[in-house]
Amino acid sequence: MEYTIQKLSQIAGASTRTLRYYDEIGILKPARINSSGYRIYGQKEIDRLQQILFFREMDVSLKDIKDIITAPSFDEVKALQKHREKLLDKSEQLKLLIANVDKTIAAKERSMAMSDKEKFQGFKNKLIEDNEKKYGKEVREKYGEEAVNKSNEKVKNMTQEKYNEAVRLEEELFETLYKAMKIGDPASKLAQKSADLHGQWLSFYWDSYTKEAHAGVAKMYVDDQRFTAYYDKEQPGTAKFLRDAVLVYTGM
Repeated sequence: MEYTIQKLSQIAGASTRTLRYYDEIGILKPARINSSGYRIYGQKEIDRLQQILFFREMDVSLKDIKDIITAPSFDEVKALQKHREKLLDKSEQLKLLIANVDKTIAAKERSMAMSDKEKFQGFKNKLIEDNEKKYGKEVREKYGEEAVNKSNEKVKNMTQEKYNEAVRLEEELFETLYKAMKIGDPASKLAQKSADLHGQWLSFYWDSYTKEAHAGVAKMYVDDQRFTAYYDKEQPGTAKFLRDAVLVYTGM
């Protein structure tokens, strides 16, 4: 079956403006242009649009989507299977948040007891999900599946008291780091205190601490622009200075 751009817009929930833009950037070309000048889409284009919308739902950029679906190795069935896995994960996250809201309402209305762990369980899972989405692939390649899974379990089981302590420690880390940067020596006493605080902070999230892993993650802060942007957002050069301080601290 074939559809005009207006009809496809209606059934897919994507505006005609969006479909025209997809045509312009080469991610979704119509099957043909009819004699009246209308874009006409066939089954192949319908299937591709579905894939695009699935990827967009997962917050994948249009540039990355284009690279994925135009690659010779692209497998539509495998892509759909991955979409399904991610949607199931997202569904579980939503169930947790809904359960969290229900319990909170019940606690407020009926004076029911609700532990601090229950209050924040859904949000901790969201933190894990966001980190997996942003850095999961690189971190798993660097440290392995088992190490990352153990770290995620540690976060899930973290009490609110421990979480607050980790947040406080991160604040102290940055305060100390900024003071050390004014001195400018990664080997200074203040810089080494920063490196020690950073190691303590990592231990809240890691299953176990090693100097090698500490040095490795500090290097990644500079090698990966996403991490660099996070550490440099308040003061440029922070990621590099922290890396250098940690390398001195760990003897790496």
